[in-house]
Amino acid sequence: MSNRSEMRTYRASDGTHWGVDVQLPGASNALIVFHHPDGHTARKDRYAWFNWSGPEASKVNGSVDIDTVRRALNDENVRELFTRSMLVGNGRTPSISAA
Repeated sequence: MSNRSEMRTYRASDGTHWGVDVQLPGASNALIVFHHPDGHTARKDRYAWFNWSGPEASKVNGSVDIDTVRRALNDENVRELFTRSMLVGNGRTPSISAA
């Protein structure tokens, strides 16, 4: 996880302020993690993939720089990413059926 001071914030429509973190950069995408403000559990965090179309995307072994992705994130695409984001955890433990 990035240093909190490096994260931008996103204010959701319900007023919640999420920390926006860039992780796992690849050649053509990076994982964007929305950290829930309570910080007690990662289950409330959300994630989405940010598709990258820079020159790195054409190189299989390339990797976009995290700071480059951070600079590319603007209010509009962060809002779109949050809208399609998914929960990191569902809050339930897996069910185990008896054999």
